[in-house]
Parts: sequence; structure tokens; C-alpha cells
Amino acid sequence: MVCGGFSCSKNSLCALNLLYTLVSLLLIGIAAWGIGFGLISSFRVVGVVIAVGIFLFLIALVGLIGAIKHHQVLLFFYMIILLLVFIIQFSVSCACLTLNKEQQSKLLEVGWNNANSTKQDIERNLNCCGFNSVSEADTCSADCVKLQTCVSCAPIIKEYSGKVLRFVGGIGLFFSFTEILGVWLTFRYRNQKDPRANPSAFL
Repeated sequence: MVCGGFSCSKNSLCALNLLYTLVSLLLIGIAAWGIGFGLISSFRVVGVVIAVGIFLFLIALVGLIGAIKHHQVLLFFYMIILLLVFIIQFSVSCACLTLNKEQQSKLLEVGWNNANSTKQDIERNLNCCGFNSVSEADTCSADCVKLQTCVSCAPIIKEYSGKVLRFVGGIGLFFSFTEILGVWLTFRYRNQKDPRANPSAFL
């Protein structure tokens, strides 16, 4: 059954934005949980996740207020921002799903070389030292250093990187289609007349 009425469009848009609100709060909660339990010590990583969560929360808030009040300006900006987010997210998701093993290895090595505080988290959690080779000169925070049984992190990371990229790409692709659904719902809802409003009022 196609949702064609004013109330149905309004309720669908409100439900979609409530979903985005829950996802944004989940992102912020996971970042806070990770730093609270010592899983992540890099404030840059946590800051990025929290910033994405806050950005998504603000977009959802604008969409929710615009849907409830049938506010034309808020709905217009919400639709434009959601369309831009869709384009970026769809592109990144497709890139994650199409990377081959060689490209993944290069990307991981570049990320490893540019991440200083995150290296220690990875080494501690995966119990490994260094990327391609174990170096005694490196300051490694893994438990294997005391036992002198450390291996390099590259094989362990590469084992999971493909699964993680497919998972992230799949989730991103799913949410990108909900965003284009939100753009379509907003576009249609903006052009619908509120049956309870004054018939002579300008929309």
C-alpha cells in the first residue's frame, strides 16, 4: 500500500528522523563507552565519531521539527543536506565494497603510518607489535612484549579488514537508501497541503 496522504507522509518522515536520532545517540554512546572502558585512547577518533553523531542528531532534529510543523524552509534545507549526505555516504560505501586486497593493504599501511595514538590501542587489543615487522625500538604497549612472543600486526589486521569493510560498506549502503527515501518523502511532503490548515493560506 502506497503512503500518499498528508498524515502518512508526516508520520513516515517523523519515524525516519526518530530512527536517525537513535542512531546518532548510539554513535555517541559507543564512543563514550569505548573511551570509558579504555578500548580507545585516541581523542581524535572519539572526537570524529562524536562529531558524526552530533551532526546526524542535528539533521534529524531539523527534519523532525520541519515534519511536525510542516515548515517549508526547514524541510528544504533538510532535503538538501540529506541529499548531500546521501551522495557522500553512497560513494564511500561503494568504495568500501569494491576495494581489493592490494588496495586494502596500501590503505591500512597509510593509516598505520599516520595514526600515532591509535597504534597503541591496536597493539594492546590485538596483542601485536609493529605493522609489517616487530621492532624492538618501537614503544609497544602489548602484553606479548614481556613474553617476547610478539608478531606483526599486519596479518591480523588484514584478516579482519575485508570483513570490516564489507560490514561498514553494507551498513552505509543501507542507510544511504534510507536517506534517499527521506529526500523523496520530504520533497513530496513539502508539496502537500495540510487539510487542517486554512485553504487560502500560502504554503
